[in-house]
Amino acid sequence: MKTRTKGIIVAAFFAVILLTSTITLGLSSGPMQSPEERLTVTGTPEDSFPDLQRPRFCESGSAKSNQYVTEYKIPTKCTMPLSITTDDAGNVWFIQTNTGNIAKFDPQSKQFTEFANPEWPSMSRTMSWGMGYSADGHIWYTDDAHDALWKFSTLTGTYQPVGFPSTGDSLPQHLKVTDGHVIVNDFYGGKISFLSLDQDGTYLNVPSPISGSYTGGFDMDSDNNIWYTNWMLRQGGALVKFDYSQFSDFSTIPDNSTALQFSDVFNLPADLGTPVGLVVDTSNNVWITDTSTSAFFRFDPATERFTKYTTSDPMQSTYGNQTGVIKTPISGPYWLHIDDGRLVFNEQLANAIAVFHIDEESLVEYHVPSKNPNWTDCGSMSDCGIAQVFGLTPTGDKVWFTEWVENNIGVVDLTKQLPVKLGVDKLVVLSRGQSAVVDLTIEPSFETRVQLTAKSASAFRDVVTDLQKQNLALDEARTVPVTISASESALPGEYKVLFSARTDDVTVSQFVTVIVTQ
Repeated sequence: MKTRTKGIIVAAFFAVILLTSTITLGLSSGPMQSPEERLTVTGTPEDSFPDLQRPRFCESGSAKSNQYVTEYKIPTKCTMPLSITTDDAGNVWFIQTNTGNIAKFDPQSKQFTEFANPEWPSMSRTMSWGMGYSADGHIWYTDDAHDALWKFSTLTGTYQPVGFPSTGDSLPQHLKVTDGHVIVNDFYGGKISFLSLDQDGTYLNVPSPISGSYTGGFDMDSDNNIWYTNWMLRQGGALVKFDYSQFSDFSTIPDNSTALQFSDVFNLPADLGTPVGLVVDTSNNVWITDTSTSAFFRFDPATERFTKYTTSDPMQSTYGNQTGVIKTPISGPYWLHIDDGRLVFNEQLANAIAVFHIDEESLVEYHVPSKNPNWTDCGSMSDCGIAQVFGLTPTGDKVWFTEWVENNIGVVDLTKQLPVKLGVDKLVVLSRGQSAVVDLTIEPSFETRVQLTAKSASAFRDVVTDLQKQNLALDEARTVPVTISASESALPGEYKVLFSARTDDVTVSQFVTVIVTQ
């Protein structure tokens, strides 16, 4: 197995592509600051970091909980959990990137079991972004430090490293197990790789249509097409559709790649700068996150059109802004999942788990209680920072997630009653230069206080509202009139406006579709 020392370089890379947010303090720093920095040997994974760096990478406090989220502290210190999945019995499995071990959490007993990996090089760290459970009881996951995949048996607790076809600088990132294949995107290598599970580790590599580009998230539609993104930092990119069903027998590929043809290639919108996460819903719409902003996009293959949505702004407690340099805080939506008509994703920089109900176009953002102050502009602020919530997996009425720098896993309970319901006309049609008034109704489920805001997904203030941020104490339903306006220069098309009501623990939002005509 080839050993490399990328470790947290991947996280540093994503910090670079998030420079526009300015919320990157510490991300680009390596674990060692200087040779003379003291390192107290503890015999635990904390020894990967000098003493002064341990609060940043290992944890800054105990596990916490709120009305919707429960966190659990991992018994071994500084394991840096990342990818996470569940098995058929409801057990939760995750990869510890600072130990190379797989761990299991039993939600019934609340007990952790950690499985030592005898194949793992001592003091080695990785970033395992992708993880998947197969019906035969194996867990597959990616390992960027060694350019490898791993197969772990949940029945025997044994590990098997699996080679990956790397050329030059590769980064096996996201992963799906389906139909006798393990599918992986090679982020740096610019390809999608298919590992055949029944042909002695044979790979099919699908190259990028854009030379020198990154290959981002991917998913399959109901017609066996693979959708994935190829993009270059601040230079645009493409959404690629590839029909791989005809190549289920890899022996039909003359040279394992050059005979492949792309079904369709679509230019990404100019304002979709960092397409990281991607999923396909049951209607074959493609959803993509833009992690360098607060936006996520829907692509409709029937119309070949993109629609832009936005999350709410992050709470100030996540980014602090003690220096005043952060002018436009962003949420940083990252990985995506589809589950029971819901789009579920993490908002890395907002320290939240988001659940978007596709048919209703409503959004609920659950705030993660743990916050590490060493990753944002917190200064002397208390209860400030982000826990680096990267990995997540929805299952039924729960969403499990990891906190990479707090050594926790957590779970969102989607059955808990939300504090408010929002009611508003969901469609407004305007001519350029025209305005309309809509009534926003906020109905509390119990006595509560909320902060009311509105936000448009449009660029250049094409569509705006007059709703200013306001705090409301609610013991009965309230109606607030809001004016929505289209500018004289707005381009005809469809725009999304987000109305939000926020408490300390959750933000409840509803999208309004605004159609601007000539």
